[in-house]
Amino acid sequence: MTRKKTKKPKWARSPKATSVPPPSVRDGAATAATATTERGPDSDDGGASGVALLREEGTDRPARAPRKPRPPAVPERPSAPAVLPMERPSDPQVVARIRELEERLDRMIDEHAREHVADDDGDGPPRPARSEPPRAMSSRPPEPEGVLDSAKELLSTDFYLRKWGRMGLRNRSEEVDEFGYDPVYEQKVLPFFDFLYEKYFRVEVHGVDRLPAEGRCLLVANHSGTLPFDGVMLRRAVRREHAQHREVRWLAEDGIFHLPFLGSFTNRLGAVRACQENAERLLEHGALVAVFPEGMKGIGKLFKQRYRLQRFGRGGFVKLGLRTRTPVVPVAIVGGEETNPMLSRVEYLTRAIGIPYFPVTPTFPLLGPVGLLPAPTKWKIFFGEPIDLEGYGAESADDEILVGRLTEQVRGEIQQMLDRAVRERRSIWFG
Repeated sequence: MTRKKTKKPKWARSPKATSVPPPSVRDGAATAATATTERGPDSDDGGASGVALLREEGTDRPARAPRKPRPPAVPERPSAPAVLPMERPSDPQVVARIRELEERLDRMIDEHAREHVADDDGDGPPRPARSEPPRAMSSRPPEPEGVLDSAKELLSTDFYLRKWGRMGLRNRSEEVDEFGYDPVYEQKVLPFFDFLYEKYFRVEVHGVDRLPAEGRCLLVANHSGTLPFDGVMLRRAVRREHAQHREVRWLAEDGIFHLPFLGSFTNRLGAVRACQENAERLLEHGALVAVFPEGMKGIGKLFKQRYRLQRFGRGGFVKLGLRTRTPVVPVAIVGGEETNPMLSRVEYLTRAIGIPYFPVTPTFPLLGPVGLLPAPTKWKIFFGEPIDLEGYGAESADDEILVGRLTEQVRGEIQQMLDRAVRERRSIWFG
C-alpha cells in the first residue's frame, strides 16, 4: 500500500520561507481550533480531525490549548489617608512652653502649701474640705498630721530628696550656674559673712577704685590663714565697696574640694576649681577672677613665715593673662595670717584621708573643733596698680623668659605692699 504524497504549498517550498504561515493558513488554523472546541472532548474524532485539518492546510503545529480563565480580581481596600508629619516647633517655642508649664506647676504647689498652712492655723474657723477628683497615684506623700508623722517624714528618704535632692534642685536649675555657684544658698549664709566682714574682722579696703568698671580682670593675691577666709572676704569687699558692686569668682585649690563639706560649701558661694580652662571660661564672660598663685603652700605656711610670699609656681596666671589679654591687679591681704596661726603641721598618713596636712595651732586640736574658730584680727585689703598685658600679644605666653619676668614683677609688688602694710600696722587686733 503506497502512501499518498501531499503537495506542499508554494510558501513552504520557497527557500526564503519563514515559520510564519500566510494569513489564510492562520485563519484556517484558528477555524480548526474553534471547531475542535465546539465538538467537545467527548467527540469521536475531536482531536484527530483538528490535526488532520491542520495538516491539510500545510502546518504540523498542534492547536494551542485554551487559556485558563483568570480568577476574579479581589477589590483592593481603600488605603488610609496619608498622615502629614506635624511641623516641629522651633527650640525657642519648646523652651518657652516648658518654662510656662514649670511656672504653672510652681504656682499650684505654692497654692497647695498655703492652703495647708491656712488649714493648720487655729485662729479662724475650719475651712470646708474641697471635693477633688480621685487620683490614681501620687508621688508626693501626705502631709504629716502629728508628732509621730513628722518624725517619720524626717526619717524618710523622700523628705531629703524633695529638699536637697534632684526634686529640690528642679526649680533652681536655672539659677545655679555652670560652675556651681548658688545665689539662693549664698543669700541664706550672707548675714553670717556680713557679720564677719563688718564686726568680726572689720575689713578695711584701699584702692578698690583701681578695678575696671566692666570687663574681665585678674586679681592676684597672697594666700593667708590656715582656713581660707580670704577668698570670701575679697569677694565681699569688691561687692560692697566697688562703685559697680561687681562680683568676684576666686579659684580654689583641689585640696579644698577634697575636704568633706568644705569643698561643696565654698563652691556654692562662688569658688571655682583652679584650672586654666575654668579661668578662661570665666574671663570670656567678662568676670573678675581672683587667683592665689601660692596655692596650698600659702595656706600651709607656719606662723614664723607669715607674710613671706612663697613661689608663684610657673606663672600660670601670667600665661592666662597673655592669652586672653587681661589686665592683672596685684592684691595684698593683711590680717589673715594671725586668724589661725599654725605652729606645726603633721603630714604623716594625712593623704590617706584626703587632706594635705593636719594643722596644729594654739587652740587646735587642744580645744577640738572649737579651736578652729578664727581669731578676731583686723583685716586690710590693698589693691595695687593694674599691669596691662595688652601690648604683648597672645603668642608671648610661650616665651618662658617673659612669663618669668612678669611673674616676679607681680610677686614683687605684692610683697612690697605686704611689707609696707605690716610695718605701718600698730596692732594685730586694732590695725
